Amino acid sequence: MSEPPSRRDHWKTGKPGLSTRCIHAGDHLDERGGIHTPLYNHSTFAFRSTQDLLDVVEGRAKGNLYTRYGLNPTIRSVEEKLASIEGGEQAWVFGSGMAAESATLLAHCKSGDHVVCIGDVYGGTYDLLATNLPNLGISTTFLLGSELGRLDDALKQNTRIVFFETPTNPSMEIFDIAAIAAAARRRGALTVVDNTFATPVNQNPLALGADLVIHSTTKYLGGHSDLTGGAVIGAAKLLEPISAWRKNLGQMMAPEVAFLLARSLRSLVVRVRAQNASAALLAERLARHPRVGKVNYPGLTGFPGHALAKSQMSGFGGMLSFVVNGDMKAAVAVVDRLKLFSIAPSLGGVESLVTQPVTTTHHGLTPEERARRGIVDGMVRLSVGLEEAEDLWADLEQALDTSR
Repeated sequence: MSEPPSRRDHWKTGKPGLSTRCIHAGDHLDERGGIHTPLYNHSTFAFRSTQDLLDVVEGRAKGNLYTRYGLNPTIRSVEEKLASIEGGEQAWVFGSGMAAESATLLAHCKSGDHVVCIGDVYGGTYDLLATNLPNLGISTTFLLGSELGRLDDALKQNTRIVFFETPTNPSMEIFDIAAIAAAARRRGALTVVDNTFATPVNQNPLALGADLVIHSTTKYLGGHSDLTGGAVIGAAKLLEPISAWRKNLGQMMAPEVAFLLARSLRSLVVRVRAQNASAALLAERLARHPRVGKVNYPGLTGFPGHALAKSQMSGFGGMLSFVVNGDMKAAVAVVDRLKLFSIAPSLGGVESLVTQPVTTTHHGLTPEERARRGIVDGMVRLSVGLEEAEDLWADLEQALDTSR
């Protein structure tokens, strides 16, 4: 009987499952036998000869050179892992999700170019597109989800990027990635999808036709509320121009953060699937509570985007929002009575968080713009963690019942 193939042989001849890639992709046994890539907390790396240095500098050999350039083994290891998990050819990591977004937009747009942004986006993203990029001569057309039928008209000769989140923050709106990518491609524009809310566990935009995927790794990929980072993933030719912006703007992720991120990615699948299950239970019960006027969660059969989400997602995520009947005071009363949900921005950690978009993520928008987007004063957003689902429901129920 022949010997079974080694792990290395299996890696070359078959495509391992997602959990396996989360654990093993990018990790290589080091010379001292460490099973994971160690933390190389070095700013610079030495060479045995000038020729060896020049071979790396001039691209004839792969090697480590300078951490700000990304040429650090800890950083390269987590980038290899991210590319494998998201199904891309290459990945770059950054100091934050906003750094990943800004470098991507600056690399693929110049003065006179145009961006189309669809649906709700994180408040910082909106500010970048609406305030910062116009100062550089880059304009943006913002389309609400309800205005998606105008996409062909919004796409101009100088449109370089179509950007959107799905599910969106905070209304959980779902967009057809394949259809939007096809429309953008016909007009020569790139499709860039923020996959932070969904994660690669629940959705794979590159497989659906997107050109680039962006993550705030601070959220689910980090998963423990102890790191800040970002990533962009896609084809090498599209990532190449982004590298110069990352290097020259000093947006590199620190090696310590890359090491923590790799640690977190190893448990990504089990964390996200557990959060999916708990969020679904809470959404169903909130939808039946008399004090809740509306629940936004793609897994609910009555949610407007449910059928589309079911067709392009393998799970519905750990994020949801709901609207408390009444005004902002009514929502504040509920939020302030919660005990297990911490009042905090951000999301995707092992602990459950609660926030009101009007006080955090979308506080910077005018009341008129929030109203136009359906971000009402009574909206509450939940990031469902890994606590027992029944304990989380008991907390929500008591807050809703005692804040009347």
